Amino acid sequence: MAKSKYTNIGGQALLEGVMMRGSVHTAMAVRNTAGDIEIEMYPTVRKERPAICKKPFIRGIFGLIDSLSIGYKCLMRSADLSGMAEEEEAEKEARRAKKSKWALKAEDLLEKFMMPIATVLAVVLAVLLFMYLPVQLYTWLSQAIPSIAENYFLRGVFEGVIRIVIFLAYVMATALMKDIRRTYQYHGAEHKTIFCYEKGLPLTVENVRKQKRFHPRCGTSFLVLMLLVGIIVSMFIRVGNPVLRTALKILTFPILISIGYELIQFAGRHDNLLTRIISAPGVAIQHITTREPDDSMIECAIESMKRVVPGAEGYPARETLARGAAVAQEAETQAAPAGKPAAVNGATGG
Repeated sequence: MAKSKYTNIGGQALLEGVMMRGSVHTAMAVRNTAGDIEIEMYPTVRKERPAICKKPFIRGIFGLIDSLSIGYKCLMRSADLSGMAEEEEAEKEARRAKKSKWALKAEDLLEKFMMPIATVLAVVLAVLLFMYLPVQLYTWLSQAIPSIAENYFLRGVFEGVIRIVIFLAYVMATALMKDIRRTYQYHGAEHKTIFCYEKGLPLTVENVRKQKRFHPRCGTSFLVLMLLVGIIVSMFIRVGNPVLRTALKILTFPILISIGYELIQFAGRHDNLLTRIISAPGVAIQHITTREPDDSMIECAIESMKRVVPGAEGYPARETLARGAAVAQEAETQAAPAGKPAAVNGATGG
């Protein structure tokens, strides 16, 4: 059974805001420290690639690269728009004012190399935890129980389960952080808004608030599908050496990404027993990675969504909605055609 309205619009929770990416426009709406909504909109840029890159089981790799690229840029930009970056910079300058000249030079030198070092350490840690550790644990287990050493079916299941447990522990740990919990609320607002649009309802806070916050086409679901597909793929890697097996698993990433992408696209286009089974594990994890948003968060998601739906016209590239302006225009928004901007009192173009 096909959904009432399928959309390829995707979104991402940001720092105090939401980004929505449509086929023509990408928009982000971020709540600043004054309570206003800072909105930026720009064309959705898709790199020109050979036709083969758009074929099933190949397009997923390039789609992921594009999503990660734009997602990172919007995340960094949201820190500026929210005012969080300015607050951190002010605190930093206050600390620096108390330090000596030599201490400042040492700090500048450390900052210069901190990002590359942190990136390398993060990648190494991820490989060790998610890839090498499960393999090594089974190797130790097989040394204690030699009869399972060549059982690659059991090895694949064991490594996959350990990897999922580590992933769950990581997600649950991040949910304990106050700032991350707020981001998970914006994540919920993003999903609810997309559901509202897919049902053909006017994009108002009241309508969005009623929607589910668990969406089958979520990045969390994509990661979970990759982990599950990885269990099956691992069964065909007939190598026991931990280092070599880990290296071969890394080389299978394109396969996992391709299959996971096609599964999540299929689940997003249809609503039946099969797609509900496919989506179930990811939806379960979304009970952690999404939280019920408040109305101010929903407003940000709606403002982003309105600017990227098909037919959206007349919106400025930069705009500031004063606190409360989004609520004041709800009645007018309901009467306006989908994608058409309603007049806003207190909004200033940038």
